[in-house]
Amino acid sequence: MRSDQTILAFDTSAAHCAAALLRAGEIVATRTEAMTRGQAERLMPLLQELLTEHNCTWQCLTAIGVGIGPGNFTGIRISVSAARGLALGLGVPAVGVSGFDALMELAPAGHIPAIPAPRDQVYLQPDGEPPYLTSRQTADAAGPLYFCDQPARQACAIARVAARQYATIQAPPAPLYIRPADAAPSSDVPPVLLDE
Repeated sequence: MRSDQTILAFDTSAAHCAAALLRAGEIVATRTEAMTRGQAERLMPLLQELLTEHNCTWQCLTAIGVGIGPGNFTGIRISVSAARGLALGLGVPAVGVSGFDALMELAPAGHIPAIPAPRDQVYLQPDGEPPYLTSRQTADAAGPLYFCDQPARQACAIARVAARQYATIQAPPAPLYIRPADAAPSSDVPPVLLDE
């Protein structure tokens, strides 16, 4: 990990906007706002405020870290598209960090990273296995679970993972969806395709 790096990390995969600023290997600031709607409108101003308060500009950034899910479909798309746009515009790498990888930074040894899902379900990813969605009851039987109800801590973990990985990133971040979307296009009428 370089000592002079500056990483801006953020996450909107649940009912919040959360961000963290890592400088020279230390978290220097976090910002969290709870919200069920409005992340698309609030994310960029929140990031700008965080940078301004700590005498940092967009051009100071070494890399972007972003939470890629699982979680709220719209929230994930908001943060991933923001990270990809920022990375392209600033000429810096963007690192997608799954909620499971972020939780592994925080979880006590032997605990399984767990992320709440709708309808009393849980996203799990036991060590060495692919992530999956299961009922809360089944999840509780899988072993000790680790949930993080502090979005700022998760944003800090995203920043730390991004700091370790940004130099080797080869692809832009992409959403991590484990379940299908609740809403889907109508199957009665196919979508109209526009010519380029």
